[in-house]
Amino acid sequence: MGASDWIQGGGKVGGPPDREIRFTLAARAFAESQVRNREPSDGGAGCPIVVEGKRDKLALRALGFEGPIELFNRGWNLSRIVAYFYDTYGTRNTIDGGPPLILLMDWDRTGGQIQNSLRERLNSLDVPIDESLRNVLLRAMKPEGKTVEALAPFAKTLRLLIDIQLDSL
Repeated sequence: MGASDWIQGGGKVGGPPDREIRFTLAARAFAESQVRNREPSDGGAGCPIVVEGKRDKLALRALGFEGPIELFNRGWNLSRIVAYFYDTYGTRNTIDGGPPLILLMDWDRTGGQIQNSLRERLNSLDVPIDESLRNVLLRAMKPEGKTVEALAPFAKTLRLLIDIQLDSL
């Protein structure tokens, strides 16, 4: 069957037939982002992930993210949050030379608007952003939900798949 026999037969229960493929794609993207998110002392780049709120942060912790996670919703206006990201993280990640931030807003209408606004503002300051995780989740996890926090119930299955992907990186 593959993917550790689709997590010992529990992965397909009540799910669409393509769930194994989609979860494996999502796990690969999560693993790659986890490596960038890890602290440099743990072999990562210390690249923070920006999410909308506290529940999103809790979901990422449940999925195994241990590095910095920044919240968009902190009571600041857009200009202030963009200035904070620019001042705090600069225009390049000094460890791996990649984008200094991973943006992971929800893949619903509001999350898309926030993602676009942040991207435009940060790009205007020559701050590239890493959107690869969101782009994969947008396609792979949409049937399970349109928010980061909606991934929490799938954390156990996804973590097993993420660990398999981390071993191959």
